[in-house]
Amino acid sequence: MQQDQNGQDDDLFLVDDESGNESEDKHLLFRLSDEEYGVPIDRVQSIEELQRIVAVPDMPHYVRGVINLRGTVIPVVDLRLRFGMPAREYDDRTCIIIIEADSRVVGFIVDTVSEVHQIPAKNIQPAPEFRSGSGSEQFVTGLGTVEGEVKILLEIDRLMRPEEVPEQALTLGKAQMQSTVAAGENG
Repeated sequence: MQQDQNGQDDDLFLVDDESGNESEDKHLLFRLSDEEYGVPIDRVQSIEELQRIVAVPDMPHYVRGVINLRGTVIPVVDLRLRFGMPAREYDDRTCIIIIEADSRVVGFIVDTVSEVHQIPAKNIQPAPEFRSGSGSEQFVTGLGTVEGEVKILLEIDRLMRPEEVPEQALTLGKAQMQSTVAAGENG
């Protein structure tokens, strides 16, 4: 059982609204603006406080840069920007959800994390079949109902594809982090 940064067991955030404990039914719910979204809990590695992000040149506008998480350089995506929402100033509730997406570990910046909810398949409707004019892939895998409210369930592998943040960018980000640390030690 993992513990969060305050030493509390992650299971304390689990709201079990159905009997049965299949992990594929459990979703981490988070907010962006007034909407609540969910990602499969078995893909979530951790929830981190917002920390220093090193900008990397020539990345899409929604890729804010990289972070150094316990010695691993991880690209970070602002989901508000990824979804075409207006940017907002980060605050003390803003966090980074560390997720395994498309065989790569990625951080997603969200407004706030809500809780873990069990959403059985019977409470999930398929995603609507419409696309934006941009031709981008659809990110929504389904619409889940929790206590009468709709939660937007995301297809996380489509949120961040490897070609959007090439390995060269991660190498550059790591080098920038190391030079910043070295400058701080020598200064």
